Order: sequence, then structure tokens, then C-alpha cells
Amino acid sequence: MNSNDEKILDTYRSFLLLAEIAKEEPLSQRELSRRLGIALGLVNSYIKNLVAKGYIRVKNFPKNRYGYLLTPQGVTEKSRLAYQHLSYFTNLYTTARQDYVKLFRSLQAKGVEKIVFCGVDEVAEIAYLSLQGTGIELLFAMDDERAGDNFFGRPVVTVAKGLLAGHYRIVITSVKKGEMLRKRLLDLGVSDDALHSIGAA
Repeated sequence: MNSNDEKILDTYRSFLLLAEIAKEEPLSQRELSRRLGIALGLVNSYIKNLVAKGYIRVKNFPKNRYGYLLTPQGVTEKSRLAYQHLSYFTNLYTTARQDYVKLFRSLQAKGVEKIVFCGVDEVAEIAYLSLQGTGIELLFAMDDERAGDNFFGRPVVTVAKGLLAGHYRIVITSVKKGEMLRKRLLDLGVSDDALHSIGAA
């Protein structure tokens, strides 16, 4: 990842945190970490930074829970970042579409006929669209937070249940939680050569 990509990711994470905080729910840092797929220590670092810049303030709730509220400057910053990332997401869609098509064609050339997605978000939808016309069948998707949902007519199951279903090639289909999902799958015994993602096919 080059320094420009790191800067984009950094501001994107700030935007995601501000967007979650804008909902005005009493959220712990652990809950923010879970929702955004960002390591807990990193969430803490971002929050300290956003507080120091005057974009959010901390509010105490009963039972040692904390809430975070956007300040007027935080609302302005969230809007600014939203506009900034609009063009980024347009580029992300185009690039991700091309990268997934390339990945799926490569898997097809290796004789892969069935795959499983891991991570269900906007990027997973781009991956599914890119899969069409390749002849590879998507069996199901794995995502602990979306288990029980349907994804384009396929079931979404927990990671644990998905791994019990058999040994399939797994395509990581979340940019937000990609690194976390890869680490978890490797920790659960999935071999590195069974895992695929754009940028690391």
C-alpha cells in the first residue's frame, strides 16, 4: 500500500467513525471496533485524534459506558469527508470490478468451479457482479454479523459454520474487514493458498 492509499484509508476510517458516532447511540470502543472491522487499539487512537481536533466529545453513561457525540465541527468534517470519498468510491468500484473479474478468470483457468465469499458488504456485491458469466458457482457467504441473511439468493452463515461445510476456495470480499478476516481464517486453520482477495490473489 503506498502512502496515498494509506492516507485515503486513514481519512476513510475517520469518516466511518464519525458516521457511526453521528447515530448518537451509546457505543463502546469495542462495539465500534466490531462494527467497522478496525482493531480496538486503532479505534482508541482515532478517537483520541478526533477528540483532540474538536470533532467529537465524550459523554458518560451509567455503568461505566461512554458515548461519543459529534460537535458542530465534527458534523462539518463528516460532510467534507463524505464528498471527498465519493470520487474515491467511484474509482474503487471500477478498480474492484476489474480486479475481481481478473481474479475469477484466474481461478476458472485453474479449474475452480465453486467458491465461498467471506465478508458481506458493498465490495461483496461488486465481487458477485464480477463473478457473473465466469461459470464459477458461489455456494454461500460467510459473515458472523450477517448470518441468517440472504446474499443474492445464497445463505449467509457464520465463519465457523461455513468452514464446517467443506474445503472450498474462499474469496475475501470486504475491504473494510479484509485484513481481520484473513487473519481469523488463517488462525482457524484455513491454508493460505485457499484464500484469495483482490490485491493478494
